[in-house]
Amino acid sequence: MTDQALARAFAPTGPLRASINLGNPILAGKDPETGEPCGVSVDLARALAAELGLPLELVVFDSAGKSVEAVTNEQADFGFFAVDPVRGAGISFTEPYVLIEGSYLVKQDSPLRDNSEVDRPGHRVVVGKGSAYDLYLTREFKHAQIVRAQTSPTTVDVWLEQGLEVAAGVRQQLESDAQRVGGVRLLPGGFMVIRQAMGCPKSRPAEVVQALSDFVERMKAEGFVEQALRRHGIEGASVAPARGA
Repeated sequence: MTDQALARAFAPTGPLRASINLGNPILAGKDPETGEPCGVSVDLARALAAELGLPLELVVFDSAGKSVEAVTNEQADFGFFAVDPVRGAGISFTEPYVLIEGSYLVKQDSPLRDNSEVDRPGHRVVVGKGSAYDLYLTREFKHAQIVRAQTSPTTVDVWLEQGLEVAAGVRQQLESDAQRVGGVRLLPGGFMVIRQAMGCPKSRPAEVVQALSDFVERMKAEGFVEQALRRHGIEGASVAPARGA
């Protein structure tokens, strides 16, 4: 497939449409001065568009679920997602470029001390609807009840308003919320490691999937991902190992 043909296969509508999820602060947010989307995923989207020689269009959402729907339904040409088998029904994933820890937040006086104690009868755990944590815990929980906030950034507020036992999410987001609200603490360690990857609609030809996968591996190997994490002051995430490592 020629470079021109590959670009057309990536972006059949003309511009390269990137689905950006603002619900995960490790990946994207809004520039406080301009209000424009910024972050690691935006940097990667721009780098991919430059390689393909295509204009970039950012399609911005406030939750992972909406971002997934956009790519699955071909309203965007690619996006940035936690790898999950449910999402894999409509999205072809690359290997991960970043690993993120998922953690639990509890009240300071909570009897819970360990992640293994969360899945017990009577415990209500709030997560962002459609997030990687929602999908994972829906499969894993045998006893605890899941309560879904509309977006991940609102998880802690819903948790406090409804007087629930546990909030689950990105460690960095929960640490930020803990400083904001006070009287809470994170349980030690994490309950899952999220493999954050790029992905395109399942309908795209194999050449597109391969090119996207190769792009991710180059961005890791050349230090682009690590530099982007540092540039945006991101802690709580690490560059994923190379493909096959």
